Amino acid sequence: MNALYALFAVVALMLLAFLGVSTADLNVLFGAIVPYAAVSVFLIGVSYRVLKWATVPVPFRITTVCGQEKSLPWIKSSPLESPHNGVYAALRMALEVLAFRSLFRNTRISLAPDEKSIGGKRIVYSSNFFLWLGALAFHYCFLIILLRHFRFFTEPVVFFVPLLQDLDGFFQVGVPGVYMTGLIFVAAVGYLLLRRFSNPQVRYISLAADYFPLFLLLGIAGSGILMRYFFKVDVVKVKELMMGLIGFHPVVPDGIGSLFYIHLFLVCVLVAYFPFSKLVHMAGIFLSPTRNMANDNRAHRHINPWNYPVDVHTYEDWEEEFKDKLIAAGLPLDKG
Repeated sequence: MNALYALFAVVALMLLAFLGVSTADLNVLFGAIVPYAAVSVFLIGVSYRVLKWATVPVPFRITTVCGQEKSLPWIKSSPLESPHNGVYAALRMALEVLAFRSLFRNTRISLAPDEKSIGGKRIVYSSNFFLWLGALAFHYCFLIILLRHFRFFTEPVVFFVPLLQDLDGFFQVGVPGVYMTGLIFVAAVGYLLLRRFSNPQVRYISLAADYFPLFLLLGIAGSGILMRYFFKVDVVKVKELMMGLIGFHPVVPDGIGSLFYIHLFLVCVLVAYFPFSKLVHMAGIFLSPTRNMANDNRAHRHINPWNYPVDVHTYEDWEEEFKDKLIAAGLPLDKG
């Protein structure tokens, strides 16, 4: 049901954009007002989340490690698994951001039949390689697709955009050439979606908010593929619209087509939804104290800055207070 709710929400958004442009002629609303509103919500929302995380005090080193900490010279340490200074912490963070290192190291637990075990089953640990590969393909294809779209926002076109287009479409299948990242992106998102359906444990904890971004991304990718290969749009008018938005002089040309506005509206929904969803981990990972801190607890003593003098009643004070009664009871005294 959670998946159906998310799917119906995406379909409703597509119908809203289609009816708004084709019947109500709301081109200015979906071509200028909605993009500005979405970007404003994105900037304000992400800034608020980042500032909120940045102001949370972290008095102790709470780095998550899975290796030997640096201690005595004759004990071999793991500088990436347990970084002891800022340099290794930065390298570990770079591997996390660029290669999803913790996801690659992740393991899944399952039960396998075993007649010799109690209950007839035993715990089996296996790799989550395909989850890591799917997530990596999804993120990098998303990045390349985003960079390729820079041709609509810059004049002259940034130097790396033609290079990316040549590398992405090196197969030259048909006219226009097929971009491999588009196909891989759809396959990767489809895999992540099917994983939520096929895995009982993941399906059990999945909410509508987990399915909604996946269906939204499929809608964005599907509408983009339809515009490129099947239902052509006027690219010159699209660039005119985008350049007007970037220059804060929006001009909404006629004749772009409803499919483009559906695509643009879904992108705006994704941008506006970003700060309020789990997608904001893109910014949050850099502020995670379990990742960005060096594990130097043995080299330096970290004192809680919130500590304040506390009046304590020590055992010596207690013994002095009840000394007579302790002597009368025949109990020994530390002070003799």
